[in-house]
Amino acid sequence: MELLKRKIDDALFQWKQNPERLPLIVKGARQIGKTESIRHFARKNYHNVIEINFILQKQFKSIFDNGFEVGTILKNISLIDPSLEFLPGETLFFFDEIQDCVNCATSLKSFKLDGRFDVICSGSLMGINYNEIESNSVGFKEDYNMHSMDFEEFLWAKGYKEEQIQDMYQHMLQVSPFSELEWKVFSEIFKEYMVIGGMPAIVNLFVKNKNYSGTLKMQQQILLDYEEDITKYAGGLDKGKILNVYRKIPVFLGKDNKKFQISKVAHGARNREYMGVIEWLDSAGMINVCYCMAQPELPLRGNYDPDHYKIYFRDTGLLIGSLDEEAQEDLRINKNFNAYKGAIYENIVADMLVKAGYQLYFYKNDKGTLEMDFFVRDRKTLIPVEVKANDGATISLNHLIAKSKYADVAYGIKLGNKNIGFNGKFYTFPYFLTFLLKRFLRERVV
Repeated sequence: MELLKRKIDDALFQWKQNPERLPLIVKGARQIGKTESIRHFARKNYHNVIEINFILQKQFKSIFDNGFEVGTILKNISLIDPSLEFLPGETLFFFDEIQDCVNCATSLKSFKLDGRFDVICSGSLMGINYNEIESNSVGFKEDYNMHSMDFEEFLWAKGYKEEQIQDMYQHMLQVSPFSELEWKVFSEIFKEYMVIGGMPAIVNLFVKNKNYSGTLKMQQQILLDYEEDITKYAGGLDKGKILNVYRKIPVFLGKDNKKFQISKVAHGARNREYMGVIEWLDSAGMINVCYCMAQPELPLRGNYDPDHYKIYFRDTGLLIGSLDEEAQEDLRINKNFNAYKGAIYENIVADMLVKAGYQLYFYKNDKGTLEMDFFVRDRKTLIPVEVKANDGATISLNHLIAKSKYADVAYGIKLGNKNIGFNGKFYTFPYFLTFLLKRFLRERVV
């Protein structure tokens, strides 16, 4: 498989440049490219790499049995594989699948204090309570949250260069509409991204073949692999309940209000019976949770109802893969995304916002007369973000901007299949620019 350019590449390089670097833990869902990216970085930057996979090489789980001193760990590694060398200042230890060996995290403090070797850990973190790792290595590790490929990385995979992406951003910053050719090309690529998603193996296959052949099968296999991981790593939680929730996500997204309701997951289901299920799926990197704000005002954190939320797939390609065969054909041949009540557009905007570093919030009042898909913020203001699958009215968006009672709202953003514009109240951007939204809000000219 050809190695794809990823944003973690630069993050790993910056980490290596820091003389005070801490052991690094790369977190994220399965099959998003963690291992390949770390291997690529390791080969380019170290004379000596010692890679240990705690699932495939279970014998190495015992290297911490005699304690966490680095010398003792090295001795135990040598007992298992005497061919390995440990060159101070030139060696990277790459511990993969650390969810199968929590003791590895405890050793990070020793490695940092010892100072002779760099350490990168990776794992899906499905099977362990991350707080356990947190407490074992607090102050002696750094975290990096990795996702499946975002739209910018998809553009890179398709061969587009940094200067072309910078040109896209300049259109956004200057509120200058795209030409007909630009609009058509980027819109088509974005539709491909919606169908394919960001799993690197699937993207690689699509770019190589220049068609969708085999991609659906791979998406469906990843969904099956995730379900298998649930049954393997769910720990003390009811695996059946986690599977119930995971399998029902497309059903709720297909409804008009898209609100997730435990009572509709299974007959007679109650919230208290599903305690921890949503949190487990979220921390495993399988879903994005969007919470309903108590009021459309700042601050965002602490101003939401933890029992009122929507759930989205962490990768929109997996949502597509979960649909029935007829829907698949419709999407791949006709690009008929509007048939799904905005679910796919909402899911991909949620995914793009999370990949840009946002937490997800929405709002709906008790009467159902005021509703907004997402909220973000700039330095001073709360910004409602409306997702429009078609070019319908923007009643709620106009209401939030116009009414003085929503003092924190000064302007809004409407995302849709529309060119760039600004009407004095809200910006209109095409969906494919969502990945640049955080940068725009930081740098826009007021």
